Amino acid sequence: MGSAPGQRDSATGEAQKIRQLGMAVIDTEAKSVASLAARIDSNFVKACQCMLACDGRIVVIGMGKSGHIGSKIAATLASTGTPAFFVHPGEASHGDLGMITKKDVVLAISNSGETDEILTILPLIKRLGVPLITLTGNASSTLAQAADANIDVSVEQEACPLGLAPTSSTTATLVMGDALAISLLETRGFTAEDFARSHPGGRLGRRLLLLIKDIMHTGADIPSVHESVRLSEALVEMTKKGLGMTAVVDDNKRLAGIFTDGDLRRALDRKVDVHQESISKVMTRNCKTISPDMLAAEALQLMDTHKINALLVVDKDKTLAGALNMHDLLRAGVV
Repeated sequence: MGSAPGQRDSATGEAQKIRQLGMAVIDTEAKSVASLAARIDSNFVKACQCMLACDGRIVVIGMGKSGHIGSKIAATLASTGTPAFFVHPGEASHGDLGMITKKDVVLAISNSGETDEILTILPLIKRLGVPLITLTGNASSTLAQAADANIDVSVEQEACPLGLAPTSSTTATLVMGDALAISLLETRGFTAEDFARSHPGGRLGRRLLLLIKDIMHTGADIPSVHESVRLSEALVEMTKKGLGMTAVVDDNKRLAGIFTDGDLRRALDRKVDVHQESISKVMTRNCKTISPDMLAAEALQLMDTHKINALLVVDKDKTLAGALNMHDLLRAGVV
């Protein structure tokens, strides 16, 4: 039996209310994030300069939800060229404070700026003489006043209708942490290759570090014919090597062109005699090539841009050095 009209109306009304509530949260948090643009001021610059000058590590501290955000900020800093780690302030007062050295910078996070566990260790941080950067929602708070650079991450309202659960405030803090990390990344000249070195495992490392020469077919595995052969011989070579194409070279092994499955279809459309036609008459000259020392990710970009499925690899003298196709990139985990 179906639902009664009243029940259906009730369910529809409830669904609409849930959607509205979700949209309201997103709207509130989006406004909080947008307001941060005005906080990229002299304090933000000073905070970045302190971290750039740091000879040690950035020690991030925070309690509760701020601690979870701090842990993520520390991880982002560390993966983008700024050595960092998270220390729980409650544990710090019971021995972990020894993890902070005079070469470090402390980044303390507290929405109120009055978190007891952080204020307890504040005198010890000051005694070490390390720079203190704070992210607070209250510029007049004890923590903010003690900072060398306090960044304002206050929000007009939390997304929680009760105003109790940290929502907009934690989002704003997380975004400001990202702003710090990426500003430092750009200023340091941190590259994609640097990023990959700290992420050697998985797909990301493969995409950013793998070179063409690591995956290309070489030697006898390269499909290759001389420019004087007939089309039929080129087809035999293509079939034998299984890359969907063959290189065409001159007497000095320099690349003269390429013949692909697409070239074959076009030749057949023109009623070319595969047993009589010379490969030089139907091959593609001035084909796209790549260097063996380039990144595999660059081969993928080249293939995508030019809508091709295979590439020939040549050295600086245009001598044939290797070949690869999209399947090679797939097997290597680059795609």
